[in-house]
Amino acid sequence: EVQLQASGGGLVQAGGSLRHSCAASGFTFDNYAIGWFRQAPGKEREGVSCIKSRDGSTYYADSVKGRFTISRDNAKNTVYLQMNDLKPEDTAVYYCLGKLFDTDYWGQGTLVTVSS
Repeated sequence: EVQLQASGGGLVQAGGSLRHSCAASGFTFDNYAIGWFRQAPGKEREGVSCIKSRDGSTYYADSVKGRFTISRDNAKNTVYLQMNDLKPEDTAVYYCLGKLFDTDYWGQGTLVTVSS
């Protein structure tokens, strides 16, 4: 069974930090790019960051550059999203996605609430 188990959401004050984890099982994790998306209330889901499978190259949305860091540990089948200097506009449900060509595996969402 394919699973992407996300954890690490919570309530934090502006300027604080959180670390998301996305633990995968049931597929060949090393082959998959892993991304983080988020959806704020009343808004469409947007891409936040992703990390490729082979060379580990990364992408960040402009809104999180310099504040968020994505990394992966293939030995643990886990991707991390370190979120620093959080802002109220980062409040959203965060989802992780495993992607290989046309195959997408979504994890369940975790809520991040940043208070001002």
